Amino acid sequence: MNSDSGDEYGSCSTTESKARRRLEHLSLHLLPLRTSDCLLSTALLSGGIGLEDDEVAGPVMVGGMVMDIHAIPATPALPRTTTPGTVQYMRGGVGRNVAECVSKLGAKPFMISTVGQDPAGNLLLEHWTSVGLSTQGIQRRHDVGTAVICNIFDLDGELASAVASVDAIEKYLNPEWILNFKDSISSAPIVMIDANLNSSALEVSCQLAAKSGTPVWFEPVSVTKSKRIASIVKYVTIASPNEDELIAMANAVSYKDKAMFEPVKVNDETSVKSLFWTLKPAIQVLLEAGIKAVLVTVGSRGAFLCSKGWPGCLNIGPKVPKLHGFGKQLYESLLPIRPSIKFTTSREIHAASVVALHYPCLPASVVKLTGAGDCLVGGTIASLCSGLDLFQSVAVGIASAKAAVESDTNVPNDARSAVSAAKLIHPQLVP
Repeated sequence: MNSDSGDEYGSCSTTESKARRRLEHLSLHLLPLRTSDCLLSTALLSGGIGLEDDEVAGPVMVGGMVMDIHAIPATPALPRTTTPGTVQYMRGGVGRNVAECVSKLGAKPFMISTVGQDPAGNLLLEHWTSVGLSTQGIQRRHDVGTAVICNIFDLDGELASAVASVDAIEKYLNPEWILNFKDSISSAPIVMIDANLNSSALEVSCQLAAKSGTPVWFEPVSVTKSKRIASIVKYVTIASPNEDELIAMANAVSYKDKAMFEPVKVNDETSVKSLFWTLKPAIQVLLEAGIKAVLVTVGSRGAFLCSKGWPGCLNIGPKVPKLHGFGKQLYESLLPIRPSIKFTTSREIHAASVVALHYPCLPASVVKLTGAGDCLVGGTIASLCSGLDLFQSVAVGIASAKAAVESDTNVPNDARSAVSAAKLIHPQLVP
């Protein structure tokens, strides 16, 4: 890994002490914030925190800021012993990754999260301020450690297993903190919530968005946490599960104690059409529950954008986008993208219980697979905020995911140049 990328905080042998010394050494160069620095005055608490008069509202992300530890073996891992390889520290967290991707594509995200006063928190916040993003919504606490996730990969770059220590998010990214930023949420073109939040925090975030008609994007994070959709499904505009998360979400919405759908079994012979028809009943459950669109990621097969009617009728994003900078370039260059229509009549489309567009993956030289889903979401949200419609925006998301798997960081440094590949994507209606 190239240390100039800015996303690598150490590459070492699997000896834990060396990795920890590296973090502690870096933290000496950072000025830790006092607890009082992140507490709000009584006046701010009573009115919330909003935008200046001349400031353009950007998307709001409510979710995790995490220090990712990537353990990459050089040889097949064996049980009950150590394995040679490298350990890398990277900025991570679903909400944080999405926000970083959004910022690199021209939008100005507002992050609501929490970190500890420790080396990991220092590193996450140093980067946030260095790229000009607001830390106003990021709570800093001395009584909890920053969330850390240790990811162990196999030789193909696939995630083999992971251990998550995310108490900081579960306990302290709570309704009381989120309510401080009700004005930011109400003025946002879209709010993304990740399922690292506890149920109360998810509900408050959704209720604040609902009061102003702000679209809500739900990112499931994991199979276990995706089930938290059950209490907020009526508020969600769009969700972005993979196949396994989709099944878990549909079961949670349908029956709280009884599974209705079994995990999907896919092999190399499974066609795109067959896979969609296998997933369709679960997709339909979510749409019937009130979600307007479901973006199902299906690995190397790409993604399905699904809705009860024609997806082009969905209004997600700012009503009148203020185009400037790279957002304007994005809008102008990708405006021509349209899906290939295979239905014979519009009546046929409206008669379908689920209308699905398939977005194929772009060919990629895969380095690793983590971060791809987050960048798909980030690329899509940034494009919606620039004025592109959902068709075009998902194409940008697919291109952003391609850039992510070709990068050794969670969010590629050169995300802007990568999205030009969106022009090569031709979504097709699934019959």
